[in-house]
Amino acid sequence: MPTTYAYAARSADTPLTPFEFQRRALRELDVQIEVMYCGVCHSDLHQARNEWKNSIYPVVPGHEIVGRVTHVGRGVTRFKAGDLVGVGCLVDSCRTCPNCAEGLEQYCENGFVGTYNGVDRVSGEITYGGYSTNLVVDEAFVLRVPDNLDPAATAPLLCAGITTYSPLRQWGAGPGKKVGIVGLGGLGHMGVKLARAMGAHVVLFTTSRSKVEDAKRLGAHEVVISKSLDEMQAHANSFDFILNTVAAQHDLNPFIELLKRDGTMTLVGAPEHDHPSPQVFGLIMKRRRLAGSLIGGIAETQEMLDFCGQHGITSDIELIPMQKINDAYERMLKSDVKYRFVVDIDSLRQ
Repeated sequence: MPTTYAYAARSADTPLTPFEFQRRALRELDVQIEVMYCGVCHSDLHQARNEWKNSIYPVVPGHEIVGRVTHVGRGVTRFKAGDLVGVGCLVDSCRTCPNCAEGLEQYCENGFVGTYNGVDRVSGEITYGGYSTNLVVDEAFVLRVPDNLDPAATAPLLCAGITTYSPLRQWGAGPGKKVGIVGLGGLGHMGVKLARAMGAHVVLFTTSRSKVEDAKRLGAHEVVISKSLDEMQAHANSFDFILNTVAAQHDLNPFIELLKRDGTMTLVGAPEHDHPSPQVFGLIMKRRRLAGSLIGGIAETQEMLDFCGQHGITSDIELIPMQKINDAYERMLKSDVKYRFVVDIDSLRQ
């Protein structure tokens, strides 16, 4: 295998720097991919800085990956050299537990293998992600990217897209439903686009009036400033579903009070510290539900990509060279991006 050029974090308190390693030799069902673009997820920063206390260094982040197939193992039937493909947050699972059998590999009862900072089930080696020039993945965890979508702007769909698509589908966002999206960041802007395309009435919640027009451009029918008590109360008991994408600790009670009877608020943001517990009576008096959702399984992720292809949906991105990744992390912490950084991996080949 050729040398893989990458950027890695060597510790929790040092910047990402150049790193070289060798990918594994192709197994029978493996696909080798030349990485073209990799999105920058807030999870990458959490892992690089060990904020979830599970990082194994060196960490090569990146799980929003788009590239072209260059070689395939002798048993591969689904892909061939030249195919435009994607890889998301997981690259393996046990494939035998009840959840895997239902196509819910993200909830594998024996633990899925993360695209990075995971443990390969065959070799025991730590996985390295998409901040790198190539990738080797079992074909069962590789996805087809619709040809009509811009590859760079498609990369964030492999995490931000499926993280919002899966709960919107699970809780029935569609015509006749009033859906709230909390937060207009990398996840939230995808939630707005997808919920609108599904036919729901979409309301975006933000703390910033400067985001009102952009939220409407992205597809929100209404925008509510969540710091305004009057604006919030005007929507009391009216939402079928609220998707909360905020990855910072905050009070959930004001949003729970907006749900109608049997309404659900689902959390997809992953904060460093837990939210304060919500008031119990806000849930029990109207049989409201507070739920959580991870990404999606492989079949659902492919469904999401096909849906985005049909509706022309991609992420709003800022394309950067790999050498700017540390600056991007700092800007991401300040919400200084509309709405997802994507690394041009060609910058590693120069």
